[in-house]
Amino acid sequence: MSGVLIAPSILSADFTDLAGAVASVESAGADLVHVDVMDGHFVPNLTVGPPVVRALKRTTRLPLDVHLMIDNADETVGWYLDAGADIVVVHVEACRHVHRVIRAIKDAGRGAGVSLNPGTPLCAVEPVLAEVDQVLVMSVDPGFGGQSFIPSSVDRIRELARMIEAARSSARIAVDGGIDAATAPAVVEAGATVLVAGNAIFGAPDPPAALHALRAAALSRLC
Repeated sequence: MSGVLIAPSILSADFTDLAGAVASVESAGADLVHVDVMDGHFVPNLTVGPPVVRALKRTTRLPLDVHLMIDNADETVGWYLDAGADIVVVHVEACRHVHRVIRAIKDAGRGAGVSLNPGTPLCAVEPVLAEVDQVLVMSVDPGFGGQSFIPSSVDRIRELARMIEAARSSARIAVDGGIDAATAPAVVEAGATVLVAGNAIFGAPDPPAALHALRAAALSRLC
């Protein structure tokens, strides 16, 4: 994987036709499918679990980027690995033993990531930068789609990029929350290379066209 990756988030897709929604963005050139798992405890919303991850695995060739916004990832990460997640992202705020969880993901041969909320200091991920494949910066307070991008996230991404370089890590920076054609250029310029977008793609009248517009906006800062 190289360049800027677009990861449509099914949180904003039509849940009565998830297979069709994913097929539409796959045919449009999406790089990943982002799956938000929420438990109603760590975040104030309930979404999906391993059965949906397993079903999606049967319907798409795209890697499944599974974001665990849950309190008990320490105990349940294996469920998502067994269901077919290709990348599993856990929150540093919710994992009691984050190194152990990352090691379990890596031992299963999958990509491991950590995420942090807007109010969490970046130093919280510093101890694991050399071990993870991805760091996901939340640019909204997680729980619901369609929220407005928090502008200070750009500075956080820029600082995180410096931290990753200093750690000699190859981790990608992903960003999730309020990402659209207007906000994508700034986060890419700051160092993000994985753009998670839900409402901007699946909330648009033409999701494939919206995906193309998002990619064009993101790549405009790389030319």
